[in-house]
Amino acid sequence: MNLKVFILALSTVAVGLVELIIGGILPTVANDLNITLSSAGQLITVFALVYAITGPVLLVLTSKIERKKLYLIALLIFFIGNIMTYFSPNFTFMMIARILTAMSTALIVVLSLTIAAKIVAPAHRAKALGLIYMGISSSLVMGVPLGIVISDIFGWRVIFLGIAILSIGSFILISIFLERVPGGNAIPLSQQIKAVASLKIGSAHLATMFLLAGHYTLYAYFTPFLETELQLNANWISICYLLFGIAAVSGGAFGGVLSDSIGTHKSILTVIILFVVVLFALPFTTFSMIVFIPIMMVWAALSWSLAPPQQSYLIETDPATSDIQQSFNNSAIQIGISVGSGFGGIVLSQTGTVSHMAWFGGILVIISLLCAIFSLTRRTKGKRKAILKTAAQN
Repeated sequence: MNLKVFILALSTVAVGLVELIIGGILPTVANDLNITLSSAGQLITVFALVYAITGPVLLVLTSKIERKKLYLIALLIFFIGNIMTYFSPNFTFMMIARILTAMSTALIVVLSLTIAAKIVAPAHRAKALGLIYMGISSSLVMGVPLGIVISDIFGWRVIFLGIAILSIGSFILISIFLERVPGGNAIPLSQQIKAVASLKIGSAHLATMFLLAGHYTLYAYFTPFLETELQLNANWISICYLLFGIAAVSGGAFGGVLSDSIGTHKSILTVIILFVVVLFALPFTTFSMIVFIPIMMVWAALSWSLAPPQQSYLIETDPATSDIQQSFNNSAIQIGISVGSGFGGIVLSQTGTVSHMAWFGGILVIISLLCAIFSLTRRTKGKRKAILKTAAQN
């Protein structure tokens, strides 16, 4: 695999950490800034919303700028945002810093995806995207436990100083190893919105959103699930999260390899169908750790296996707007995380138990499957025109 793809993947690890690493240290941050826990929670909510909204917008606004230069500018802004977080004297200042880091993170991640797709041969595109998603998933999954450990030893502010230092490393590697990548012709915003709103592409984005929503319906409340269903103590819960994280990180690579092997269409359907099966089976495995852990790790791997074939599918479907489609799909992931966490909270409040939350998540993934089938069975505009032209000639 291209060395540059590995460097881009490492960069996504550095910037991806900043989103959810704060989740495990919210009480500490709240106490230090003298705010309520619910207010501190807005540091995550606002980050996710800004990330989801600004990613596609910034990509459109910067479409003509040379990609390497833009990447380095985004890394510099990301560095500044984390330094601001480190020195934050109050909640308002920290919120401004979080908005800066959210905007720069969204741009860096989508640039990593679009550049990786362009610098490798089409036959290896999904595998390259899988490596990028390994970086994204590892930072999201491992961020919370890593943040807790570092905060307990050195204090919460050191976390963001460390992330800022990692971004310097990314800046140096990108400067040295990545060649100049020209910006593309600016696709009119109306054309891009039309592409996203099309039945074929829009339903593909919905498939991504509903799969992540189904996943986070349970994963957002995984700790109480483990405590209630398996009666695990804190040590065993930490082990489960570690195993889950290792499997989730491998999921991106698996999705890429699968897509390159059997094609995007079959890969998308295979991953979603398996995800449904695993979620509905999971509650039946809690009678034994020997049975539960392997199924849990399959669930974890599948949670990030859809992204590589889905991104490749979007590139194949509409190459002219492929960059913005990748950005919108990344936003769909963020929205899915928010929707799933909120839906899981509603389920928990209404049922009062976490035992069946996997099944409710499974229902959302079935909706994802229906969206995927709908998308895959629509003809692209180009193919439709070709068919009509052939029919007219005959």
